[in-house]
Order: sequence, then C-alpha cells, then structure tokens
Amino acid sequence: MGDMPWSEACERNQGPILQILRVAFADATRVLEIGSGTGQHAAFFAAAMPHLIWQPSDLAENLPGIAAWRDGTGLSNLRSPLALDVDAAEWPAAGIDALFSANTLHIMPWTSVQNFFRGAGRTLASGGVLATYGPFNYDGRYTAESNARFDAFLRARNPLSGIRDVESVHDLAKSHGFSAVSDHAMPANNRLLVWRRGEVTEGCQSWA
Repeated sequence: MGDMPWSEACERNQGPILQILRVAFADATRVLEIGSGTGQHAAFFAAAMPHLIWQPSDLAENLPGIAAWRDGTGLSNLRSPLALDVDAAEWPAAGIDALFSANTLHIMPWTSVQNFFRGAGRTLASGGVLATYGPFNYDGRYTAESNARFDAFLRARNPLSGIRDVESVHDLAKSHGFSAVSDHAMPANNRLLVWRRGEVTEGCQSWA
C-alpha cells in the first residue's frame, strides 16, 4: 500500500456509514470532513458519492497520508486535504453544506468538542447537515462492556479524552443552532448522529 496509512477499523465501518450518509447527504454538494485520519474514509466516500465534493482535513502532521490516498484515487471530486485544527478561531473552509467526522469526539478534550460544534455552527449555513460517528454513552452508562474498556484505555492515555454522554453532546449541538435529525446504531457499539443547522420539523428519529 506504499505510503498510504491503513486502518482496519476504517475498512470495517465505512460500508455501514455510507448507508446512512447516502441519505443524510443526499441534497448536499460540498462536505468538509474533520479529522480525516488515514484518508481511507475520504477516498471511499468520495468514490461512492460522486455528486459530492469531499474536502478532507486534519492536523498538519496527518496530511501526507491523506494526500497519498487522494492522489491514489484520481477522483476529481476529492480535494487535497486542508490543515485544520478545531480549536482555531477560524476554519479554512467555505461553501460547505455538510460536515462529517468519525472517531474524533472521544479523542479530543471536551474544550475541543465545544470548539468543534462552535466551528461547525459557523461553517454550516442554515439547513446544513452535520454527521458524527463514534461511541457514545446514554443516560450516563456505557452501551457495552467493550466501550467501558475502551473508555478506560482512552483516559489512561489522556485524562481529558473519553467517551462522551450523548445528552451533553446534543445540548452542545443545540446551543450552536443544530437540531437532532437521527441517531443510528452502528457495528461495534458505535453510533452515527445526524443534526441539521436550524429547525427540524419532523423531530429526531432513533434506530437504537
């Protein structure tokens, strides 16, 4: 695979995530991915949804691997990765009507989670869609023993990280102008949460 970084988890979860994003991003035109990591998701989703311009981003040190995936695809709708730190006052993105992030909210400190939603609220216009994938707690409890072990691992490595309570995340999203659209159960005890910037008349659906 040459200089392309590889994640087995990305390979496993990208198919189920795609099923949800096809619906959530059906009317979108330009997606900003926060924390593109290896670049696998960007390459896979851009190929599977050619109606979208897919803009990957991450911290500067991760961009070479993402660029390798981008260059390997030859896709015209997959853009070169941007250097983006969620804690920055301004994000280098414009014309975005959808935002996606996988396995980031439990890695970053809570202050950065707050900045993530602040930046999302500033980046997405009314009607824009925000989708995040990863593990979440419900009613203050882990959804599986494996998530409890994973959370202990995260906090041992960095006490500021950890699996977030979905209720707190929803409150934070709401404070930045987002309304819950859907909550999808995913493989390996993960969830995919979808919000829309502005009011949503149909209410939140759950596939728990």
